[in-house]
Amino acid sequence: MLPCPDLDEAIAFCGALGFRRTYRQVRPNPHAVVAREDMTVHLCGIDSFDPASSVSSVIVVVPDAHDLYADFVDRLRRHCGRLPSAGVPRVLRPRRKQGTTTGSTVVDVGGNWLRFYGSADVEEDDVDEAGGPGDDGEAGDRPRSRGLARVLEVVARQGDARGDHARALEVLERGVQRHPGGPPVEEVRVLLHRAELLVRTGELDAAVEAVQQASRVDLSGAQAAAVAHDFAHAREVLRAGS
Repeated sequence: MLPCPDLDEAIAFCGALGFRRTYRQVRPNPHAVVAREDMTVHLCGIDSFDPASSVSSVIVVVPDAHDLYADFVDRLRRHCGRLPSAGVPRVLRPRRKQGTTTGSTVVDVGGNWLRFYGSADVEEDDVDEAGGPGDDGEAGDRPRSRGLARVLEVVARQGDARGDHARALEVLERGVQRHPGGPPVEEVRVLLHRAELLVRTGELDAAVEAVQQASRVDLSGAQAAAVAHDFAHAREVLRAGS
């Protein structure tokens, strides 16, 4: 049961994600249920609850996490007028994170983390004793990433999975120093991920410079196509943060 300071606001936010309210009570305790297909979320209202201090997290395994993320993004753009990528609420794009499966995250208005993983990515070897993707193990027989790709996985765990954006930036900077001159595509992705983290920490000028630096990396046509979505996402994050 996910806590929130304002139950009606939480219901409305879930409605923006495509959930419909199926139950609501006022007494003895504010409580509501919202559902989308076979996903059901319970919400509880707690006076003076601080979303910034929330430690609630839910893992939801779905058939296709990428399709669901795309739908959430479209809906949140309409609901918020922009893509909320920093603060509370926010949505985090699917990324491979060190020791976890690929998935996206929605931080709702109560500060609760709803983590959506694709069923094809969640293997038996990924599940820890708590029943969720393990934090420190490796996913099944998936080849271990190297160089800057590995750095990005570690950074994503710190920033996307744990919400420690300052720590993620530190890890990224150290990783770049250890692996200079990486492949152009990975260099671009590092710069664009850095820009996103800088937006989350409120350093907008530095974020703009990181995107501009990424745009100056010499790429072939195939390489440019490979990072086109990364550029589009980073620029949308910049617009939302400005």
